Amino acid sequence: MSDIVKNRYDFILFFDVQDGNPNGDPDAGNLPRIDAETGKGLVTDVCLKRKVRNYVQLKQKDEKGYDIFIKEKAILNNSIAEARGSERVQAIENAADQTAKAREIMCEKFFDVRTFGAVMSTGENAGQVRGPVQLTFARSVDPIVTLEHSITRMAVTTEAESESQGGDNRTMGRKYTIPYGLYRAHGFISANFAETTKFSEKDLKLFWESLENMFDHDHSAARGLMAVRKIIIFKHDSALGNKPAHKLLEMVPNPELKNSEIPPRAFSDYQEIITPAKDQLPANITVRVIE
Repeated sequence: MSDIVKNRYDFILFFDVQDGNPNGDPDAGNLPRIDAETGKGLVTDVCLKRKVRNYVQLKQKDEKGYDIFIKEKAILNNSIAEARGSERVQAIENAADQTAKAREIMCEKFFDVRTFGAVMSTGENAGQVRGPVQLTFARSVDPIVTLEHSITRMAVTTEAESESQGGDNRTMGRKYTIPYGLYRAHGFISANFAETTKFSEKDLKLFWESLENMFDHDHSAARGLMAVRKIIIFKHDSALGNKPAHKLLEMVPNPELKNSEIPPRAFSDYQEIITPAKDQLPANITVRVIE
């Protein structure tokens, strides 16, 4: 691993969706998530981290140290048991020290454990680790509207189904989308937790790359057109930071609509997202923009 991250970061992620469902709620028939009181759309932190994991898995593939712990069809306890049964762990007599060593091995092997943390006491015990990278829910800048679409399938799955329908093979279904939504999420990177998991500068570079490109390799008919529009990164020159995160995040207001009487249907319907100028920033903090 390369050098461990020594600086604290706070960042803002803007992304949008057009004619798609960015994050369906399985408890509500897979409707797009929404704040019932404000009408604004929501996307969970878990959803965003899933996209990052998928990109890293695609980009790094079999590179040592960049496996993904939480992935499709993975049996989590098998990975934990493998770490717990390694020679490095078995050479230790004390049970608590064995758990600590197993946790260290899991951080070495899995990018997402090193980045987001994990609960690894679900069978064999490798303890728990709190990751340096944390994300909030994303919330849409303006209220969204959910549309329901009827869809048909001109085929059936079995002969019996065909006969029961009298040769009419059309199958009705439902699909939910929002016409457009611009979302904003906040993120935080702790240098102190990076020291615990050994989250490196190489890991950090890959994380920014993943955020920027995560939707380009996740296209589907259900999600419509999704794109990252801007990432604003505040870098502190220390591990503890030089200013409270909320004061930095408040320096970036949500963009206003060019015409407030017309509902947004594209990113171009908004005015430019304002990034603080260098002379507006607190001392010992720099800003980087990815767009």
